[in-house]
Amino acid sequence: MSPRPLPAPVQLKSVSLREQAREAVRTRIVLGQIEPGQVVSVVTVAAELGVSVTPVREAVMDLAHLGLVEIIRNRGFRVPALTEHDLDEIFRLRTMLEVPAMSEVAQVLDGKDVQQFRRLAKQITEGDLTSFLDRDRQFHLGLLEVLGNRRLVAMVSQLRDQARMQGLQKLADQGELTESGREHIEIIDAIEAGDPERAPTKRQDEASGG
Repeated sequence: MSPRPLPAPVQLKSVSLREQAREAVRTRIVLGQIEPGQVVSVVTVAAELGVSVTPVREAVMDLAHLGLVEIIRNRGFRVPALTEHDLDEIFRLRTMLEVPAMSEVAQVLDGKDVQQFRRLAKQITEGDLTSFLDRDRQFHLGLLEVLGNRRLVAMVSQLRDQARMQGLQKLADQGELTESGREHIEIIDAIEAGDPERAPTKRQDEASGG
């Protein structure tokens, strides 16, 4: 009997506990699961994630550097509250960066097939809010990465996180995230049509979080 062929090797990604903790805390902040002004203990978060305090403390320091949290000495951290002025500043910056950038993406791709982004657009409203956030992030930042400008991607990523997903749970409860999915598909249609004018058509009032 000839030996069975070995299964194809699985490509594993090495992700540190610090990175995993940072992503977990970031997601909670962006989805509003950590209330602004609420002091959160690093020890408590570490226990919830099932890791030691060190990677969580390092993750919190990373998030503080990005402006997502404020470190409270000997107590933990808190998420700063955003004023209407703060949100307006973030909205304007995102509009200034993302709208012309998305038009440039359409020009660079010049009608090329972008099936991986179409799949994301179709799947974006499937699953829970965490899945929505992850796919929405992959969609927008992935398209921006086409331009090869790392600083642009980093700045937009930071602005998206700082804005948080305002009212996302309410939109989900009202079934309005389906409209968001359609708008993502419209962006892909515009890109594949090679139409840079239509590419940035996603509702700009969603720039405070979506």
